[in-house]
Amino acid sequence: MVHIGETLVSEDVIAEEFCCDLSVCKGNCCNSEGESGAPLDEDELKAMQEVIPIVWDDLTPRGQQTLREVGPYFKDKAGDWVTTVVDGHDCVFCTYNDENVEVPLKGACLCAIEKAFREGRFTTLPGYRDGKTPFLKPISCQLYPIRLKKIGEYTAVNYDSQPKMCGCARKLGRKTGVHVFECVREGLIRKFGKEWYDELEICAKEMKKIGML
Repeated sequence: MVHIGETLVSEDVIAEEFCCDLSVCKGNCCNSEGESGAPLDEDELKAMQEVIPIVWDDLTPRGQQTLREVGPYFKDKAGDWVTTVVDGHDCVFCTYNDENVEVPLKGACLCAIEKAFREGRFTTLPGYRDGKTPFLKPISCQLYPIRLKKIGEYTAVNYDSQPKMCGCARKLGRKTGVHVFECVREGLIRKFGKEWYDELEICAKEMKKIGML
């Protein structure tokens, strides 16, 4: 483990190679089978409600129906907030809207929230103009394959290396030399800050010097 501030970072996050290849996996992490979707922080719940009218037209008919019946999130058996899924499969915020999508990504399961954010459609969100709503999508989604776990006063930052659906990402990571922490750089900075990420990069350079990378 690498100790940075109030976090304990698994060495796999630094050492393992991983680079998302959406053109191959077609967004399987957003539509894999399961009873619940992505973990949510409690302070994300309000934003999940606010984005619904903005992304509504991008959602599938079943996604829209599920939102009406269940809502965007619920508490799972462990008592944690998670995003709602459609028929035990897609995240309720999945979109297969291929309009203006580049050819390699056509047919891919995309996040409707991130799509709207990238297209600049969040200007109607309360607080957006004064910088109070920097919501790209749930942080757990943006960090994947990294998972966070509270251990006492520390937050453990771990690499989830198990899902077979990410085999293409591990393959592309080996080909390009991109490591897990580099792949999810934007999410790590959003969660922990640029200073924290800079320190992580220093740790990675030291590991490389002594042959751990």
